[in-house]
Amino acid sequence: MDEKKKVLDESSTNDQEKWVHDSSLDYKGRIPLRASTGSWKAAFFIIATEFSERLSYFGLAANLIIYLTRVLHQDLKTAAKSVNYWSGVTTMMPLLGGFLADAYFGRFSTVLASSIIYVLGLLLLTMSRVIPGLEPCGPGTKTCPEPRRVHEVFFFFAMYLISIGTGGHKPALESFGADQFDDDHSVERQKKMSFFNWWCFGLCCGLLFGVTVIVYIQDHVGWAPADIVLTLVMSFTVLIFCVGRPFYRFRKPMGSPLTPMVQVIVAAFAKRNLQSPSDPDLLYEVSESDKARRSTRLLFHTKKFMFLDKAAILEDRFRQDPWRLATVTRVEEVKLILNMIPIWLTTLPFGICVAQTNTFFIKQSTTLNRKITHTFTIPPASVSALTAISLIVSVAIYDKILVPTLRRITRNERGINILVRIGIGMIFSVLTMVVAALVERKRLSILEKDPLHSSLSMSVFWLAPQFVIIAIGDCFTLVGLQEYFYDQVPDSMRSLGIAFYLSVIGASNFLSSVLIILVDRLTEKCGKSWFGKDLNNSRLDYFYWLLGSITAVNIFVYAFVARKYSYKNVVRNTNVAVADCYLGSNGMETMA
Repeated sequence: MDEKKKVLDESSTNDQEKWVHDSSLDYKGRIPLRASTGSWKAAFFIIATEFSERLSYFGLAANLIIYLTRVLHQDLKTAAKSVNYWSGVTTMMPLLGGFLADAYFGRFSTVLASSIIYVLGLLLLTMSRVIPGLEPCGPGTKTCPEPRRVHEVFFFFAMYLISIGTGGHKPALESFGADQFDDDHSVERQKKMSFFNWWCFGLCCGLLFGVTVIVYIQDHVGWAPADIVLTLVMSFTVLIFCVGRPFYRFRKPMGSPLTPMVQVIVAAFAKRNLQSPSDPDLLYEVSESDKARRSTRLLFHTKKFMFLDKAAILEDRFRQDPWRLATVTRVEEVKLILNMIPIWLTTLPFGICVAQTNTFFIKQSTTLNRKITHTFTIPPASVSALTAISLIVSVAIYDKILVPTLRRITRNERGINILVRIGIGMIFSVLTMVVAALVERKRLSILEKDPLHSSLSMSVFWLAPQFVIIAIGDCFTLVGLQEYFYDQVPDSMRSLGIAFYLSVIGASNFLSSVLIILVDRLTEKCGKSWFGKDLNNSRLDYFYWLLGSITAVNIFVYAFVARKYSYKNVVRNTNVAVADCYLGSNGMETMA
């Protein structure tokens, strides 16, 4: 009998090693063969696609405030708000894109369609700068006091079309990349933990080339040649993405993930007067025979938001009605989303700090000495290359040195829990604002002493510390947020999970614009606005101190919320390990 059981266990293990049983399919609709699909062989195509998209995005975003002030002649406040609005829309659109990818189109199809829209936006942007009738100053004229209205309309239409492309591209591509690693395979599980770090590495490489090579072309050759380069690179990458199709693992769209959640709420409300059983095992869950047919994993019952448990109380009359009866897993999925709301809210101040890197940090560099030699001057937007380089180094150190060391100390597969990682990054954002305020005060003091030469005697590398520190914060918080929202959402909402992460950045950009407006009006009433027509007539140092104070207070609120947080608890598979987890004292597999 023991011998027979041993043979069966070996057979099951061999089957798990040969095939991928996580509900994914290969490009022909079959169960994927582990050796020839997924893992890094597929992820490399996806990371290359991300590199290209980020090259285009940062190539446009890094110099956007310069274009708005120099070519479209917007003042500092208006340009900063325009950048924040565009960045906000670009990072909020993924909520729609992620929903469509999860519910209807699938991640591969969403990435492909949105990439085509992205390329179309780049083509229109190129046209706005090369077609005589659409140029900012008309045929043969390089400078003019006011740009033509037709150029402004065409320019912003192209930029927001790129936002729509990003809306489908970002959430679907990153979740599609994470899908290439089997949650139930111990080796692939650890590779998946590294995937988010190396995803960030590819992103940063795109950022680095975008703010150096592309920005250099924009400043020294022209805006149109830079657009042509971005269009060609993005078009070529779409082909590369399609070439990798035989290596990918695909997941079928599962219909709207919102409908089951609404059903849970409706069922809980309908049974609000019923008494919840003292034993959670009496609540409704799918039978053992149905587990294998589920495309999402089962979740343990938790004691938070227990009023929702009433949706899983059995009633003989409504056993087949999903609007009157939900499984424990469905109830717990709603709890997961409710659990995330406080975390999402308390990460917004960090996002507001990050928003300054693409606006005021870049504008500061225009007032400083950017000469390296007598013949070479650093383009203002290229200063943010310091962020990219620092983030690349930080990610490599974190993944190759810090995580292995912490794993041995904490016995946690991640090294440290996700929320701890996010909180550490918030501390660095406070330090960034403090340093930025001190550097800006130094710049203004030089200006006061020598108004004639302004602050050009001050090297641009005075800004290096604030770019480096925020990069280290990004390594902890932004990468941590990607992991957090991908892992902690229900399995049917993985693309939306990435969209939730991006929405933190998007909402933060909008809040940054709102904060600028409020501070501008309040300080103007008190005598003089902190935001003048240019930096020399502004008090950005006060604004940075304000952001640092808000973020510092928020850290204590975040710590309180994080301590109360309950991680996703997945029912353990007895044959294989469960993804991204450590075994809690209660026997649950806790996703941390």
